[in-house]
Amino acid sequence: MSTAPQNIMEPVSPLRWFGDFLKEELAPYPERGAVVARAVLAASIVMILTMLFRMPYGAYAALYAVTISRENPQATIKEVKTIIVAFAASVLYVLTGAMLFLGEPDLRLLWIVATLFLMFFALRVVTSHSAAVRFGYLIVVTIPLWDQHISAEGRVEGTLWAFGSISLASIITALTEVAFAEFSGRDDLLQSIAERLGTVKELLECYADGRPVDSKTEKQITRLAIVGTSRLRRYLKQSSYAPHYAEQMGAVVALTGRLVDIAANLTSLNFDLAGRDREQMGKLATDLTSIRAALLTEHVPSPVETSDNSRRVPLLRELEATVSMIPDVFTRARSVVAYAPQTGGGDPPSRFVVADAFSNPEHLRFALKGCLAASLCYFFYNAKDWPGINTAITTCFLTALSTIGSSHQKQLLRFSGAIIGVVLGIGSQIFILPHLDSIAGFTLLFLAVTIPAVWIATSGPRLSYCGVQILVTFYLINLGEFTVQTSLEPGRDRVIGIFLGLLIMWLVFDQLGGGASAVVEMKRQFVVNLRLLAQFTREPTADDLRLNSERSYVLREKINSNFDAVRASADGVLFEFGPSRQQDLAWRGRFRQWQPSLRLLFVTEIALWKYRARLPGFELPYTVDAGQRALDDELARTLESMADRIEGRPSQVGFSEESLTRLERAVNTWEGSDPHPATADQFQAFLSLHKRIASLASALQKETGNAV
Repeated sequence: MSTAPQNIMEPVSPLRWFGDFLKEELAPYPERGAVVARAVLAASIVMILTMLFRMPYGAYAALYAVTISRENPQATIKEVKTIIVAFAASVLYVLTGAMLFLGEPDLRLLWIVATLFLMFFALRVVTSHSAAVRFGYLIVVTIPLWDQHISAEGRVEGTLWAFGSISLASIITALTEVAFAEFSGRDDLLQSIAERLGTVKELLECYADGRPVDSKTEKQITRLAIVGTSRLRRYLKQSSYAPHYAEQMGAVVALTGRLVDIAANLTSLNFDLAGRDREQMGKLATDLTSIRAALLTEHVPSPVETSDNSRRVPLLRELEATVSMIPDVFTRARSVVAYAPQTGGGDPPSRFVVADAFSNPEHLRFALKGCLAASLCYFFYNAKDWPGINTAITTCFLTALSTIGSSHQKQLLRFSGAIIGVVLGIGSQIFILPHLDSIAGFTLLFLAVTIPAVWIATSGPRLSYCGVQILVTFYLINLGEFTVQTSLEPGRDRVIGIFLGLLIMWLVFDQLGGGASAVVEMKRQFVVNLRLLAQFTREPTADDLRLNSERSYVLREKINSNFDAVRASADGVLFEFGPSRQQDLAWRGRFRQWQPSLRLLFVTEIALWKYRARLPGFELPYTVDAGQRALDDELARTLESMADRIEGRPSQVGFSEESLTRLERAVNTWEGSDPHPATADQFQAFLSLHKRIASLASALQKETGNAV
């Protein structure tokens, strides 16, 4: 019952790749339906208020009701606060600039250019990306307003309406999230714990029934192991639990994470299941069902009986011990730290800008190129007196990313989404709206477009922006005015503006040079992950268990984030063209081939961390501990050597099997002096994990060496 990474180097037709891509991105996942329902409800409320009270900027307001983060009610409220503060700062900035420069055309032009530079610079250096985007977006939305030949009072009123409409939509969204949370009685922490326990239960049931583990369960287990428990710890920190219960739930979170780590390693080991082991797997599945039900109903789980019988399945004893510890957290007087160390929970000191904001020339180059692209668009549509194509500036602003490939990807999503939105918007204007005579009928049309578009918008970052752009275009056509739009000009101008923005971005960011290609960024992120994994392999390095746990969490989150970044850059490579395209695609294939092996090595190291940290129940004899440390140090040097080779630096360090041999010798010696079956089972599982690490490291070293 083991899996092997598929050969990603096998050629895949573009049509098949696109089909698999859509299937993966549009597939349901836990809570996706609920997120879509809440987003659609909030947008519908905003739309009805907009139409009833004829509120300007209703299209942008409805859009923000969809795109605000919905991780949990607390996160949504925090995001709304960020939006309102950023918009307020943007309004003050716009009004101040108007008072100072509106009467002087030359000075106003300079102010516009400086403002565009500030917007792009903030995208790179402000630590809160959401705040930087909101600040710049309101400026982009209101710049065309101040170019119109209307009274100053009308311009000020329009700016304040933009702030008020979008802020009101944000508040409605936050209230909707809170109301849903109160109505459903959902506890995000308990639901997330239940999801993990349920996934492990499904895995154990597969083993107990003697059937192969389905790929969906295996992928879910691996995903949860790599993601870790960072979100659960955020939920716990934001909860209103009593201190003692919060401490207990902190231990449950850590034990649940450990349970998932063990299960993830179990899926990739070869073993034969005897009848007695299947019975034990079934019993553990039943115990997890009972624990899961008790936690969801906020009852104390019943104690779990453990067996001293020998187990031939690696990690089964660890799995059983971890399951039994979860009820013990609530029923034993022993401190929860004995089961799972509590983290300090303190976040690093917040900064408004990144540390190298004014020392890294890349930030300045990015801002200059973004400012140049947006300024060219601004000059063009003003010179042609064509304000309808002002979407060119928003295209520059929203598609300006750090790599060429990722920018192309977002530009393609924006353009394709705009085309779909125009077809839906203009099609509804021609064929549907003439037959509607009430807001109820328009609401049905609104829902028919919003629901599938929001489903797309809740996909991963590779597709979600297409759904957002469908909504933007459809809303601008049908919510921009409070009457049936019979002219095709709004949709036409919007698409032309988007196309102009994409063209200017291509000229400035691609043809002027200086932008990092996606394959270069992919290589950099992969190398960073190798070095971070080497650092994680040497952890813990302190004597404080609490500090060690916190550092391990931070490293795990960084490594997991880089795995996602490598995957995103791999998609970006497909959108880059030039003389080196074939070579870049070859490197993309190599990194995608190495990524699953590196993930598996990471998951295995997560399971072994508890031995290095000497958590209760995982203490090792001195000789075995020394052997593990030596092997870990050998692995860390090997990972750093691979990173050096990929970067083009000379490196002669290679993984030596001698360190594994010494560890085996230490384990066998200790087993001979302690014939207890439980000790033998634990050591064999411990040794199996290290053998897999040695095999993965050797294979990766050979493959990277051959490629370089």
